[in-house]
Amino acid sequence: MDNPPTILHADLDAFYASVEQLLDPSLRGKPIAVGGGVVLAASYEAKAFGVKGGMPGRKARALCPDLIFTGGHFKDYQRLGDAAIRVIGDFTPLVERISIDEAFADVKGCTHLFGSPAEIAQAIRKRVRLELGLPISVGVARTKHLAKIASQVAKPDGLVVVDPAAELAFLHDLPVELMWGVGPATQARLTAAGITTIGQLAYTHCGAVRRLLGPAAGEKLTALAWNHDPREIRTHQRAHSAGAQSALGRKPATESVIRPALRHLADRVATRLRAKARPGRTVTVRVRFADLRAVTRSVTLDAPISATTILAEIAEDLVRGVLADHPRETFISLLAISVSHIDDSSWLQLELPLGLADEKRRPGAKPGMARYLADRSIDKVRQRFGWEAVGYASVALGPRHSVPDEFRELAEKEL
Repeated sequence: MDNPPTILHADLDAFYASVEQLLDPSLRGKPIAVGGGVVLAASYEAKAFGVKGGMPGRKARALCPDLIFTGGHFKDYQRLGDAAIRVIGDFTPLVERISIDEAFADVKGCTHLFGSPAEIAQAIRKRVRLELGLPISVGVARTKHLAKIASQVAKPDGLVVVDPAAELAFLHDLPVELMWGVGPATQARLTAAGITTIGQLAYTHCGAVRRLLGPAAGEKLTALAWNHDPREIRTHQRAHSAGAQSALGRKPATESVIRPALRHLADRVATRLRAKARPGRTVTVRVRFADLRAVTRSVTLDAPISATTILAEIAEDLVRGVLADHPRETFISLLAISVSHIDDSSWLQLELPLGLADEKRRPGAKPGMARYLADRSIDKVRQRFGWEAVGYASVALGPRHSVPDEFRELAEKEL
């Protein structure tokens, strides 16, 4: 066989909930949810009742009256997630970690040492179970997209190897929401058009898909529906953007909700940018409404930024623009900020004091530099005394966020 299935996608099952059940054996076999106001993760016992991540806690309890909410052991999540990835790395150096609990691996160069890809996948599963006490599902295929779908089909705690001779037969019968890049909003649009399986998507005219989802997304999903995925494993991929998001449940689209949430997100993102000395030029916000429809807005700046208040104010303007364009939307469920077009240069073009209206947002102007220097002072205090030692009053005195900061840190990729 010229191109055998050697790409593995390994995904720890219901990771946060599984860790909680590992740490507290009395929770095993019971429906549990990690979180409180919002479900951050649910065990399979809870998922059987329809409980899922991102769901408001009140709704989750209505679906499952016996649901047990538990707090997050964030250091244990990081420790066990790292340990699982190290197990995969014992078999091949070609490992691409894409989140705390999942990774791709290419084992084509080590089958002479450890056996077939299926045998390697089984060995990984056995070691993670024995050494860490956690279930992990693995998909094996010739492409990354198909391997990721196979690992979802394998859940819970299973292994699926896709036969190269039957790839499309395997793929086309599956629901379209299993595809990489098909979220709730995209799924709703496809369902409204009568497209519920990957096969139906594949056989829908590509022009119709582009009109339905947009040119870029339409073309990408059509290709993936035919298993056209040339992406290779990237072991040392440096991020070209930094972002964070906050699941709010169902909150009114008011300044008292939006402003503290965006300030908090900007603080997280800008701190990471400064830590790596990599400011960015393009600021993007995403607003998800109560019906799960999402809208994004972005702006590209003349100079790269990494100051918290500058980023927050720009994000606030973008979100206000989104809400002004959708006056009937009075509730939101998620806010997100990302910064892209990351700049690797360490120098900054200084600007003359020309009295421009936006000087506070210009990093090279005196007011903009003052904001950056204030942030650097905050960074130093936090490095010594912890994150909570100092911060902006608009964040610290605002309403408590439904998703703990530690979860955001685990989910956010490093620059």
